[in-house]
Amino acid sequence: MDLLVVTLASLLAGFVDAIVGGGGLVLMPALFATFPNAAPATLFGTNKGASVWGTAMATWQYSRKVTLPWAALAPAAVAALAASLAGAWLVTQVSPHYLRKALPVLLLLLLIYTLAKKDLGRSHAPRFAGRAEIAVLCGIGAVIGFYDGFFGPGTGSFFVFLLVRVAGYDFLNASASAKLLNTASNLAALGLFALTGHVWWHFVLAMAVANIAGSLAGTHLSLKHGAGFVRIGFLVVVSALILKTGWDAFLR
Repeated sequence: MDLLVVTLASLLAGFVDAIVGGGGLVLMPALFATFPNAAPATLFGTNKGASVWGTAMATWQYSRKVTLPWAALAPAAVAALAASLAGAWLVTQVSPHYLRKALPVLLLLLLIYTLAKKDLGRSHAPRFAGRAEIAVLCGIGAVIGFYDGFFGPGTGSFFVFLLVRVAGYDFLNASASAKLLNTASNLAALGLFALTGHVWWHFVLAMAVANIAGSLAGTHLSLKHGAGFVRIGFLVVVSALILKTGWDAFLR
């Protein structure tokens, strides 16, 4: 029964994550509720072990239909991976307590800004090209990759927002590009969890298959309905993140 519950949660998480990120909102609470006595690091590692496959599949699916800027994304993915490792190391030295308190406020500001800018992310008009685009995407990859390794909640949403706001992408192209960067930062975290024995591989196999299935469905919907649909998904996920992180930071 435990395997069934977390596998179904992984299916839904893959679906949500493929559209705009935020699959952890579904899978992590399910893991903590199903295994309340397990070490948190083990649950985080198991989450990464399942979700990284769905995110990688979404990257591949998007790349078949959306023209991704590989020349800029490839080095940005390396930057995200390296920064995620640095963030994961730092969290062993410094508590993310204050960031936990600030996160819901940052997400609320992000939500208000996106709602106020009604045309934000509706048209794809990249602001940079060549070396400038590489530098900008590497900066985004490094900053959010570091955040993912250090803390994590909302990583996909932060990637999408910065690619829209800073790089000038529409929500569909931003979501597609964010998948590659998020895959890289997830791989770094998964590697660390695996090396320390904090991954339940006997659960990961079924959860990964379900996550991929959900990812395929979410990617199909995003490609079918375009940037407007992804924008709505972004607003819904960010709203849910505000509620979840606000509860964790101030009420629990």
